[in-house]
Amino acid sequence: MKKVIFATGNQDKMGEIRSILSDWDMEIQSMKEAGIALEIVEDGKTFEENACIKANAVAAQIHEEGVVVLADDSGLEIDYLNREPGIYSARYLGEDTPYKVKNEKILERLKGVPKEKRTARFVCAIAAADKNGQICVTRGTIEGYIGWEPSGANGFGYDPIFYLDAYNCSTAELTEELKNQLSHRGKALRAMRQKLEK
Repeated sequence: MKKVIFATGNQDKMGEIRSILSDWDMEIQSMKEAGIALEIVEDGKTFEENACIKANAVAAQIHEEGVVVLADDSGLEIDYLNREPGIYSARYLGEDTPYKVKNEKILERLKGVPKEKRTARFVCAIAAADKNGQICVTRGTIEGYIGWEPSGANGFGYDPIFYLDAYNCSTAELTEELKNQLSHRGKALRAMRQKLEK
């Protein structure tokens, strides 16, 4: 294996991935950097299915040996809201809706709901595929709860409203290093790296 292509166009996500895998001696490219432009329809029913759809779609464009495609599908599950937004986290309230609006809507929907019923988790599934097809999938989660107001500027997406009891703050208030250590994406990526290195 000489190169990893990540099936995403999300620059925030690419920054986080590079940071988590910074000590891995491997060239890591985004789809754009690899010159791959695809519209991928994510019609799976689970995070794992969507990650596999993305990984296989991009891997089908690869013709050189030693290249592995990684794809992640991640999102926020809120127990009180029947685990919404779940696999629709990125598309919640519409494709291009700013996260500020999404976060406000979630807080509105949880108005008056006590802390013990505001339990939530971030989930990340990562799939790996090469030009010959599927290899493996890993999953990482982080448990927390939805706070009462957005706080912090270090994260992105739903980070400002997702709080951790142990740290008494949102994931957007954690240092980058600590967030990468604790996060769903960090756990799933490190598990995937271990599998690929075997």
